[in-house]
Amino acid sequence: MIFNISHEWLPPFQLRGVLLSSCKIENGFPHWLQNQRKLEALALSNASLYGLLPTWLQNMPRLFYLDLSHNKLIGSLINLPFSKSTSFLLLQNNLFDGSIPRSVCRRRWLAILDVSSNRLSGNIPDCVENLQNMEILILCSNGLSGVLPSSLGNIYLSLEWLKLNDNNFNGQIPQDLGKLRYLEVLDLGNNEFSGNIPKWIGNYTELSILRLHKNNFTGGIPHSLCKCSNLHILDIAHNNLTGSIPHCFGELSGMHTVTEYLQQDYENITVIDLIQVMKGITLDYTTTMGLVVNMDLSSNKLTGEIPVELTALASLMGLNLSHNHLSGSIPDSIGNMKALTSLDFSDNQLRGTIPPSMAALNFLSWMNLSHNNLSGRIPTGNKLQTLTDPSMYAGNRDLCGAPLPNNCSNHENPPATTSKKKHKNANEPKNVWFYLDITCGFATGFWGIIGVLAFKKEWRRKLFMIAEVTMDKVYVAVAVKISKIKRGREA
Repeated sequence: MIFNISHEWLPPFQLRGVLLSSCKIENGFPHWLQNQRKLEALALSNASLYGLLPTWLQNMPRLFYLDLSHNKLIGSLINLPFSKSTSFLLLQNNLFDGSIPRSVCRRRWLAILDVSSNRLSGNIPDCVENLQNMEILILCSNGLSGVLPSSLGNIYLSLEWLKLNDNNFNGQIPQDLGKLRYLEVLDLGNNEFSGNIPKWIGNYTELSILRLHKNNFTGGIPHSLCKCSNLHILDIAHNNLTGSIPHCFGELSGMHTVTEYLQQDYENITVIDLIQVMKGITLDYTTTMGLVVNMDLSSNKLTGEIPVELTALASLMGLNLSHNHLSGSIPDSIGNMKALTSLDFSDNQLRGTIPPSMAALNFLSWMNLSHNNLSGRIPTGNKLQTLTDPSMYAGNRDLCGAPLPNNCSNHENPPATTSKKKHKNANEPKNVWFYLDITCGFATGFWGIIGVLAFKKEWRRKLFMIAEVTMDKVYVAVAVKISKIKRGREA
């Protein structure tokens, strides 16, 4: 629908709501709206608007809800409505620039502020603590920088969603953010945060989504993270984390049972999106975000074995542990992860065989086990039959069977080899006792004779006399034999 209304038109009525989203409005921002003094809701998203915000917009006395998202509006945010009753400001996907004005902090009833995907710069103002009714704060995909203000933690009674991803924030996460006890979504991905992941993150008992993707976090994964039992998306990939994967991750109940849609109280007001790497590609989830159950620990420096407890996460759809230094074998019980659709263990130091139970993963549609030390026959059956790309097994020289070209008949069967080794190890104690018996017998016999001769002088003389007589007899016998042979030749 196209609206082409003259700038001089003055409507003879007063409206409380104007909802023209996804309509093409020509001639820029509608000037006739400035006389609508009773206007409470204005929705002009995706309406082909362009240019600066009109100055009269800040004088709308009753404006409660404003949605100008998905347009081409430019300039600063200084002309935003000044009404103290404004609760919803949705300005995402425009071309706004400059810093976040401190005047935003005067809107004490503001519940949702979304200025994502603009060109904003500068810091988050300290006065943000005045927004005591803020529930959803989305500042992602801008050019914001600096350290996070500690005052952000003072919105602890209301803040539920905090999305600051894809900016240039740096430094450590302020300790005061640990007070945000009702936080459900925390996305700090694609920034320059550093230091350890704080232990107090376990205070977020309501947390459903934690995304710290692509920062500079160091140290180990805090075990307190296991207290966030409602987590159904955990993404701490592309950092510098060390140590092992906590075994208590198996206790994350949000990944145990089939989840329903994540509760979005404002799903009719704004669409919240989330970026996740699944099946080897980057996917942007919006309305289906509540159905995604994913764990991404890839591209770190994690060591140790894959905890068998992870296989208890029956609702996990994606598991990515690639590009680490993990060792040991793939847990035999991995077949219990019935909901897996995407599995990536590539670029580690895993060894042993691929568990046959993987054939039970009926929803698995993408897998990568390349560049490890896996060996033996590749399991077949069910869904694995459809995964025919040999590159998913590349870099494992001792693997054999379809879809690889090398035939298993030319390879030693690792299970049989293991059995032989076990049999050999079982016989090792018997072999030790056998050689010990021989050694003890030899020592007893040797020292029994030598010891007697050392203390019995008469026995020693008789032994030497017998030996001398025996040697004489042998000598005489040999001499006579040689003499007979010579005479026979002369004759």
